Amino acid sequence: MDVLIYSIFIFIIGLCFGSFFNVVGYRLPNNMSIIFPSSHCPKCNHKLGKLELIPVLSYIIQGGRCKHCKSKISIFYPIFEILTGILFVLCYLSYKDMYPELLNIIYSIVFSSAMVIIMISDFKYMIIPDEVLVFSSVVLIILKLCILYKIEMITSFMDFGYEIIFMLKDALIIFIIMYLIRAFGNLIFKKDSMGGGDIKMMAFIGLVLGWKLSVVVIFLGAFLALPLSILNVYRKNEHMLPFGPYLALASLILLLSKVDFNMILELLK
Repeated sequence: MDVLIYSIFIFIIGLCFGSFFNVVGYRLPNNMSIIFPSSHCPKCNHKLGKLELIPVLSYIIQGGRCKHCKSKISIFYPIFEILTGILFVLCYLSYKDMYPELLNIIYSIVFSSAMVIIMISDFKYMIIPDEVLVFSSVVLIILKLCILYKIEMITSFMDFGYEIIFMLKDALIIFIIMYLIRAFGNLIFKKDSMGGGDIKMMAFIGLVLGWKLSVVVIFLGAFLALPLSILNVYRKNEHMLPFGPYLALASLILLLSKVDFNMILELLK
């Protein structure tokens, strides 16, 4: 019963954060402050009232339109709010029994939050904000060190230093792998085959999942993107597709399933 109550509470919190992530994903690529001005309709600049800021419900009540100018509101807003709520609950359910519980839950939520913002920004503008990657990296490194200290995996300042170097090494290895993949793709297709944001995003994922699992993320992300990529070419003759959302989805699958590289090797045998 407690798990159900906590899940409902966390889902509601996730909805609220999802609403904020929509703002971040919209404003950062446009070089706007995420704080000022307050939330408003992008068409008529109508300042949203409290009842218009309720995640999901306000969209339903208003029929998916601005209360003031009646312009249509993108369905992506409530979709990402619900997605964030679901991800927060999955983070709780996946890590609630892993000591230290709270730190592990927060760690997975911070990573999931970064992935949601990246999905929003990359879907809308094909931009992966550096600010999200840098801020989240710093927070996750601190949380990881706290977790390792709590379970007595690190006991000295030297251990802290070694662990940071180890995490950065994983990030660097996957960065180099992605850079080489991009260089090979550019050589084959005679044009940019991958955005620089995708490379930096994979370095961030490597920081969290390690370089071996990050290689799995690349292949899984490509597999997830393939059907839509084919459809995109068939319907629009368009070859450009944001890769970030599929890398994000692949990394979330591995994070929440708590799969490690050795487990994947065993499954392949």
